[in-house]
Amino acid sequence: MDVDEARQIRSSAELNVGDEIEAWHNGKLFHRGPVTQTVTGVDLFWILDARTGTRRLIDAEALVILRPAAPGPANTPSPAPVHTSTQPSHMPLFQAPVLVG
Repeated sequence: MDVDEARQIRSSAELNVGDEIEAWHNGKLFHRGPVTQTVTGVDLFWILDARTGTRRLIDAEALVILRPAAPGPANTPSPAPVHTSTQPSHMPLFQAPVLVG
């Protein structure tokens, strides 16, 4: 897959909540949707997958992350808007392991 350098995102620090992204691996589109949360310290971010409607944790180091290509001709229908919750998730991103003693 030839990647347009202007579209490529190399770090989750380049993203803001609401940005649309595409996540590619081996030339195949795996996920597409708006960013819902970023965790820049570990270069991870969450999106709301447009295909399934579920949250997906995306690893910016494991996938090729792109901004979507510019829209096509004016007669191409635009996709329905995706509604995201503005409430923070109550599920922890990572949970510390329990130490057995």
